[in-house]
Amino acid sequence: MSIQNPSNPSADTVGSNRWYLSSAPIVRALIHLCIPMAAAMIVGAVYNVINAGFIGSLHDTTLLAAVTLGSPLLALVMAVGGVFGTGGGALISRLLGAAEHDPAKASEIKHVSAFSVWGAVIVGAVLGGIGLLLLNPLVALLGADAASAPATAGFVAVTLAFVPVLAAAFCLEQLVRAEGASRQVMVGLIASTIANVVFDVLFILVLHWGVAGAALAVGLANLVVIGYFAVWLHRNSEHLSLAPRWFTLSPAVVKPVFAVGVSELFQASFLIVTALVLNNLAANYGDGALAAMGVAVRIAQVPEFLLMGVTLGVLPLLAYAYGKGDRARFVAAVRTSAVTVGAIGLVAASLAFVFREQLFGAFVSDASVLALGATVLTAQLVAMIANGFTGLLTSTFQATGRAVAATTMSLTQGLLFIPVVLLGNLWFGLPGIIWALTVTEGVVLLVGIGLLVGSHRSIDRGLAEGSAERAERMLEEAAV
Repeated sequence: MSIQNPSNPSADTVGSNRWYLSSAPIVRALIHLCIPMAAAMIVGAVYNVINAGFIGSLHDTTLLAAVTLGSPLLALVMAVGGVFGTGGGALISRLLGAAEHDPAKASEIKHVSAFSVWGAVIVGAVLGGIGLLLLNPLVALLGADAASAPATAGFVAVTLAFVPVLAAAFCLEQLVRAEGASRQVMVGLIASTIANVVFDVLFILVLHWGVAGAALAVGLANLVVIGYFAVWLHRNSEHLSLAPRWFTLSPAVVKPVFAVGVSELFQASFLIVTALVLNNLAANYGDGALAAMGVAVRIAQVPEFLLMGVTLGVLPLLAYAYGKGDRARFVAAVRTSAVTVGAIGLVAASLAFVFREQLFGAFVSDASVLALGATVLTAQLVAMIANGFTGLLTSTFQATGRAVAATTMSLTQGLLFIPVVLLGNLWFGLPGIIWALTVTEGVVLLVGIGLLVGSHRSIDRGLAEGSAERAERMLEEAAV
């Protein structure tokens, strides 16, 4: 038996993706939205660890260093895809919520989805082409020395060639999530990970293409996920479309997408700056320091991606409730998500810390690298917990269209980290570099809490306006 919204018969069918956004109990909605996202991200994080194992099996420290040095390019992909995916996804979820009391809003969604995907492809192609033209200076900027430069150049060149593909895949993932289809996102990401492992075995172990083969595996695996999402949307989505004819540069679409997406750009840029500065400063302490930081970051990504699954998974629910004007549902979603982030962060960090020696021992055997890696992992885990709450605050701002608040948090991360890490290196050496990110994340969390307090009234007004429109719609239907 199904329960349906009279104004939109297909929206509230029990068990449908829209039902989880609109009417499902909060805990059940969070389980539907967040657990598949967290599972998919953990699989991706585990793949990163496995990938490091593939590279490590070649017993060449410079190859591990090359992957670490080239990792900022993945943040570049997140920056490009995130501008269009995060901004477009948040707008789509708000429009879906608003469509419950104003069905005309649904007609705008096709324009938003087409603009987001094709915008990511076009911008990704331009940036990837520029990067290939400036390959050698870019490799030097990433911090590669004479020993690691050839391998880094191979990894970077292949990654740049696939930037349009990677950006489109990242964008599509968020657009599919905007409809509440988190299970489909999980299936797509897991399929991509499996394809990635298969390609790794072929390109690294069989053909011996090294880190260039690893980058090629990532690119081809993302082609697989693009195909899956495109087919699923064509067959199952009532509102989203990837057809170029729906592409538009209308300010009504472009402005809200970029207003929210720019915060994702700054956040990803912060990741790029962080990696660049850390790599260049850590390079002064030798390849051992780079290898230790690279492995520690990959291990910490497992619990970190678990938290990201929650903070990213709840965004469509928050945006839908905000667009609908459902204040009680919005507040309940924020509160329950915060409790979940705190609990998961503490448990996951504790487990990773307790078994840190066993985890590191799977990748390196050098005693000095093991000791340094344990310190890096501890700092990363503390920063991860703060970043989990920061991510939830950012999702709240993005879901409600509070672009200034979301952008302020991203700018604070980027602007604060540079002086902190430079002073940390100057005063404390390598330990100062390792703990700089932890200090930065703690301060950013405090800034986010202050911004939430300052935005409270404007968010309440937006919820009240949506509630008034919904009440007016219900009165009109009752009169009919």
